[in-house]
Amino acid sequence: MWFKNLKLYSLTQDLDIAEQDLEEQLNAFRFRPCGSQELASMGWAAPFTNGKNLVHGADGRIWITLKKQERILPAAVVNAELADKVAQIEAETGSPVGKKAQQDLKQEIQHRLLPQAFTKNSFTHGFISTKDKLVVVDASADGKAEAFLAMLRKAIGSLPVLPITRQSVQNELTAWLKDDSAPKDMVILEEAELKALEEDGAIIRCKNQDLYSEEMAYHLEAGKSVQKIAVEWAETFSALIQEDLSIKRIKFTDVVKEQNDDIPKDQQEARLDANFALMSGEVVRFAQRLREIFALDEQG
Repeated sequence: MWFKNLKLYSLTQDLDIAEQDLEEQLNAFRFRPCGSQELASMGWAAPFTNGKNLVHGADGRIWITLKKQERILPAAVVNAELADKVAQIEAETGSPVGKKAQQDLKQEIQHRLLPQAFTKNSFTHGFISTKDKLVVVDASADGKAEAFLAMLRKAIGSLPVLPITRQSVQNELTAWLKDDSAPKDMVILEEAELKALEEDGAIIRCKNQDLYSEEMAYHLEAGKSVQKIAVEWAETFSALIQEDLSIKRIKFTDVVKEQNDDIPKDQQEARLDANFALMSGEVVRFAQRLREIFALDEQG
C-alpha cells in the first residue's frame, strides 16, 4: 500500500481511540452496495482486499478505507431516449412537449434505466496517528478528502482537525528557487508552476526544465510566485508540493520499496502490512519535516 497523494491534517486536540472501539464505530457505517434507485453509496470497507476488519493498525498508526460506489448512467443515453420519446409524442398529438413535461419524462427514463446501469467503485485510503497528532488522506482533490473526514467524523462523533497549514507557503517555495534556499534534504526537480500575483495573472507551467535557468529567474524577477514545485525528499520519494502543502504524484524510490522484498509475494497480507508500516512511517516523518521547515507548530 503506497499512497500517491497526501492531504495532511493536524489533530488540534488529543484523540483517545482504541482500534477495537474504532472498528465498532466504523461498522455502523460499513459500505453497502447501491440500491436499485440509488445513484451512489458510500461507507467504510476493509483496507485489505477480501478482508473483514475495517481497521488495520501498524506501529500506532491506524489505516482505514472509505469505499464509494456510483451508478454510471451516461447523459447521452438518457437524452437519446428522451429525444425519441418526445418525437413520438409530438407525432401522435401534433403538439410540442413542454419543458415541464420533458423533465418528467426524463426522470421516468432515469428511474427505469438506473437499475440496469453499471457501477463504478472507488476507494479513499487514509490513516490516523494519534501520537503524532496527524490524519493523512490519500486524495488529490479537496472534495474526496473532505468526504473521508466527514464520514469519519460521523462515525466517531468528533474529529478536531485542521489542514497542516492554514496559510499559503508560496513565499517560501518561491524563495527556494529565487534565493537557492531549499532545505538540503529537498532536491529541486524539473517541474513547477508559477503564477503572477494578480488574481487573473499569467500562469507558467513547465516540465523537464532547469528551474535555476536564466529563463526561470526572469519570471521570478518579474514577480511570479511558485504555486507548485517538484522535489525529491531525502532519497525517499519524489512528489509535487503545492502552496497549500497538498502533496501530489508521490513516487517512492526503489531504495524504500525494496526494504520489504524479502517477504514472499504469496504472503500478500504480510506484504501489505509491512508496506503500510513502512510507507506510513515515512509519511509521518515527512509531515514532521514540513512542520519544521515551515514552522507550522508556531501558527496560531
